[in-house]
Amino acid sequence: MVVAGQLAGMAERVLGSRLPIGIRAWDGSVAGPQDGTVLVIRSRDALRRLVWSPNELGLARAYVSGELDVEGDLALGLAQIWGLVRRGVTRRPRLLEVAKLALGLKVLGPNPSAPREEARLRGALHTKARDRDAISHHYDLSNAFYQLVLDPSMAYSCAYFASSSDSLAQAQHNKLDLICRKLDLQPGMRLLDVGCGWGSMIIHAARSYGVHAVGVTISAQQRAHILDRVSSEGLQDRVEVRLQDYRDVSGEPFDAISSVEMGEHVGERNYPTYASTLYRLLKPEGRLLLQQMSRGRTAPGGGAFIESYVAPDMHMRPVSSTTGFLESAGFEIRDVHALREHYVWTVRAWAQTLEDRWDEVVALVGEGQARVWRLYLAGGALTFEEGRMGVDQILAVRRSPAGRSGMPRVRRELVAR
Repeated sequence: MVVAGQLAGMAERVLGSRLPIGIRAWDGSVAGPQDGTVLVIRSRDALRRLVWSPNELGLARAYVSGELDVEGDLALGLAQIWGLVRRGVTRRPRLLEVAKLALGLKVLGPNPSAPREEARLRGALHTKARDRDAISHHYDLSNAFYQLVLDPSMAYSCAYFASSSDSLAQAQHNKLDLICRKLDLQPGMRLLDVGCGWGSMIIHAARSYGVHAVGVTISAQQRAHILDRVSSEGLQDRVEVRLQDYRDVSGEPFDAISSVEMGEHVGERNYPTYASTLYRLLKPEGRLLLQQMSRGRTAPGGGAFIESYVAPDMHMRPVSSTTGFLESAGFEIRDVHALREHYVWTVRAWAQTLEDRWDEVVALVGEGQARVWRLYLAGGALTFEEGRMGVDQILAVRRSPAGRSGMPRVRRELVAR
């Protein structure tokens, strides 16, 4: 029997169903439907990786290296396979069954080296040095790359689509403005943005709300980009950006604090320190706006692919656990705003740009890294769409010693200006 047929037979026994996608193997053989998504196995090394790592990581290594490819709609193919897994129709193949197939296809041999795009971090989890390396692996990829894929503000977080006709740039503007309104920013206030990315929040707040904004990041490339933007927009007297770990931030308390999708990088054991640091740095009656992804307890890091190629050491938890940490630090939770569907639309916009400008992306970061992002975005959109991950804006306050929150009697900031 030809290679594709043998693989399809094994897959259908594992899935307990007809194969929802096609297969084409290195010997030219095909199996399954060929008019939709087709899995292309370009060499025996793809299967050799799966022998050594019969899981998500083995598949990711084969895909990133180009030994495994997908023709057609990658997101649709992932959705079809995940649908079968979710319905519980899969079974683990018997070891003898796998060994017999591997021998027949001549794929037994040494474990191929991991692609160079895979993270290789050293040191204890969430030390300052390791955190710098983890952030650098993802965020120091290339400022030019992120400028190509993201919107002009360089906002690398969930946008807020107030209308179905909003462009990504408008939706990111909506998100930044929503945060500023929730924080009730006023001219002359001091804002701290923890994990400031490429400066979208601090620049928007300084330019549109007249605040004095301080951003902290541990990415040297991000800081360099922000300094250029601040200079070009003439905001030197209102924006400061520090190359600094959040644990080292000091100075007088701030009127308001934002932290947009940075808490995922803090780690479970360090989260109480993160929460207490934010509390310490905020004035009484000041507001904290935390935007953060959430996930069930079964896969807090996002899975082997995300942890190895995209965001090493990431940790997510149910939103209730995050609010618990904030309350333990002294915060009073005033609002939780779920934005899960907005992340589907955000990620799909990034993915479309990636595909539209594929050749430019490859020229900037190489084909392996481009393939990492293609898989990352396709899988990410599906994960949010199916509710396996969420994202929320949490608004909290530091009460005064007398218990005053500083919050108005009526909430109006959710209405677009």
